[in-house]
Amino acid sequence: MLRMFALTFGILSLVSPIASFAQEPASQFTLELNAAAETEAGGCRLTYVASNRSDLALGRTAYEVAVFDAEGVVQRLLVLEFGALVSGKTKVLQFDLAGSPCATISRIVVNDVAACTLADTAEPTDVCLNGLGASSRTAIQFGI
Repeated sequence: MLRMFALTFGILSLVSPIASFAQEPASQFTLELNAAAETEAGGCRLTYVASNRSDLALGRTAYEVAVFDAEGVVQRLLVLEFGALVSGKTKVLQFDLAGSPCATISRIVVNDVAACTLADTAEPTDVCLNGLGASSRTAIQFGI
């Protein structure tokens, strides 16, 4: 009986970590490419939705992104400034890419974090990259 209990307990202790490992944690900070529209000047206006789902107030957030053309060649590297985001805050921002019609952009990749600081101390934090989730509602792929 004791041997059966030990065997059962041993199997359960092996299964529990696997079950918790399989559950992916929710992103603490999300960026969504929400819309892409042509500008009158022939560029592409990108609309992003940034959501701070962490319990940290962020004083400054900025991301370096790579913009790829239809052939998969990097057109340019940009820094997108999202500014301050308090905990639980969602912010909508637009960025215009002059000289790049939306149809010529195949994907945008978050290359690096340009800035991610806490609001109260200006200390850097890693929540902007380690907790980042990215998605797109457009024909342009957007990811990490």
